[in-house]
Amino acid sequence: MGLTRTSTGKHSIDTNTPALKSDPGDIVIALAGNPNVGKSTVFNALTGMNQHTGNWTGKTVATACGSFRKNGKNHILVDLPGTYSLFTHSVEEEVARDFILSENADACIVVCDATCLERNLNLVLQIIEITPRTVVCINLMDEAKRKKISVDIPALSRELGVPVIGTSARSGKGLDELIDAVDSVISKKSAPIEPVHYGSGIEEALKILTPALSEKSSHPRRDAMRILSGEIEAPDPAQDEAKLANEVIDRFGLTHEMIRDKAAIAAVMRAEDIFKKCVTTSAKHSAADRKLDRIFTGRAGIFAMLLLLAAVLWLTVYGANYPSNLLFSAFDALGAKLRQLLYLINTPDILTSALIDGIYRVLTWVVAVMLPPMAIFFPLFTLLEDSGYLPRVAFNLDHRFKKSGACGKQALTMCMGFGCNAAGVTGCRIIDSPRERLMAAVTNGFVPCNGRFPTLISLISLFIVGALPAPFDSFAGAALLTALIVLSVFATFAACSLLSKTILRGVPSSFTLELPPYRRPQIGKVIVRSVFDRTLFVLGRAAAVAAPAGLIIWISANIKINSTSIFSYCSDFLDPLARIFGMDGVILTAFILGFPANETVVPIMLMGYLADSGISQTDGAALHTLLTANGWDIKTAICVIIFMLFHWPCSTTLITVKKETGSMKWAVIAALLPTAAGLILCFAVSHIFALI
Repeated sequence: MGLTRTSTGKHSIDTNTPALKSDPGDIVIALAGNPNVGKSTVFNALTGMNQHTGNWTGKTVATACGSFRKNGKNHILVDLPGTYSLFTHSVEEEVARDFILSENADACIVVCDATCLERNLNLVLQIIEITPRTVVCINLMDEAKRKKISVDIPALSRELGVPVIGTSARSGKGLDELIDAVDSVISKKSAPIEPVHYGSGIEEALKILTPALSEKSSHPRRDAMRILSGEIEAPDPAQDEAKLANEVIDRFGLTHEMIRDKAAIAAVMRAEDIFKKCVTTSAKHSAADRKLDRIFTGRAGIFAMLLLLAAVLWLTVYGANYPSNLLFSAFDALGAKLRQLLYLINTPDILTSALIDGIYRVLTWVVAVMLPPMAIFFPLFTLLEDSGYLPRVAFNLDHRFKKSGACGKQALTMCMGFGCNAAGVTGCRIIDSPRERLMAAVTNGFVPCNGRFPTLISLISLFIVGALPAPFDSFAGAALLTALIVLSVFATFAACSLLSKTILRGVPSSFTLELPPYRRPQIGKVIVRSVFDRTLFVLGRAAAVAAPAGLIIWISANIKINSTSIFSYCSDFLDPLARIFGMDGVILTAFILGFPANETVVPIMLMGYLADSGISQTDGAALHTLLTANGWDIKTAICVIIFMLFHWPCSTTLITVKKETGSMKWAVIAALLPTAAGLILCFAVSHIFALI
């Protein structure tokens, strides 16, 4: 959830797989598996990298490459998108299948979840049929032990005909043995394995067609199966055999679709047979998961979701106020000392003002307002993510997204948008349908990102619930923030419905949503990962924008033409338009100038109000006094809150929309849709107050 230092920085994971080997001695290993089996955790543990992990489907939407040395050799690990099958129905399945068939990999590791092994074995059987240079990694053995699930590793290896290694990737257990097994299968010459018997008609046709493909194909049985199922055409040298094979198929009355179905059924039955022989389970933990699912995905699922959201927001609001005030006080004191220091070294007054009132004040405002809520919100959200709850949110919202003409997977990308809208747009790659993927990318800006939350919290606290005694103020603030998020979700439904009935007409597609087992998050790792890899990264990105923005705004507020600053000219020009929507020219100018980052909107606004003096005394009481002195009332606060919720996304998000859709048109639509919604709501609120 959200952009991270490793997902966007210069050290981000390489997603380009061509020319993998820099040396002929390098070993390329494909890392395959179903979604949500700990594949990315295995990747991180082996390579020492920090690709994002979490307990929900679809985090890996492209191949990721990392390297490590073991046994004196350089190993290149390619983390493929999670897939349930190599019979392609989605982009992820196509990417995984094509890489495995491409012969770029010297070996393949198939990662399985020890707690739900039967479901994973279908893919294992398909990959073994392609390449015998396969090692099966049974991950999460520690979790299986806690759930009293026993996996007979030697028996499983005998049944599959390939090495099987049990691991617990989070602790690193078994990973050395895993790579030793990979090196071993590469050094040996292995005969092709036929792990699944597809039935008399299909097997008879395969015996005719497979030998004809053996000279031209590295995977003759697999390619023969693809020809019989209609996935590819037979090459010219095998046309005669293909005709004979089709005659056999016709004799058994089989069609392409029936062959695909029979192949899938045969693989499932073989997986079930292997599972019964090699795995013993306890019903106790399965019953506990079912009880939780009755709460989180049953009739009370939506209510439980709202309660969890409200609890997270209450902890964020309640916990952020005190440290924010402390930071404000500390930064004010430090600012005074820095100003004195600049005076002592005879710094020109204009430069002192630019540095302190411009750069320093805007930068410290962003840090004081953003850091506390993010440091609370990100770990809490990550706990929900790692526990396996996020897919339950998608399950609960699937029906509502379908009614809007969208895909239920959009619920996952929407949740990513709460961390960062740009990451939510990138995450839309997990949606198979191009129409629905486009719809999800264009409407992701309707949900507030981390850059908007601190401003929403501040304005709610100052103007709406500030008069209430503690702790009722934080309860009321969390309730209002929850209501705003619910409003943003309904606005997303409305926008999807509008698009599906106009420029993106179509029927919503069905999809397979895996509900992963509930897992106990590693709280220590969650806190470290959330603070260092998310909170500080996002804060650093905001600060990088805030510092130059502060200087630019200071210049615009201090360069005057006929005794009027450039900022004042802009705000005066926009003031009549802004008044229609319950705001003023300074507010609208701040939103426009805050386009690079939403975090800078309020400090720009304050600098506009303070003009020559710059931002000073930034605690809550002083801020409330300043805003009310400049004409703010409850109507203004509500309109600003609504427009903060619904306006154009930041520049990073719109650039990402253009990149993902390949068109500037969709980036413009992504900016116009939430802005139109915000202006309509602000207009309505303003005129309702005018009638009261």
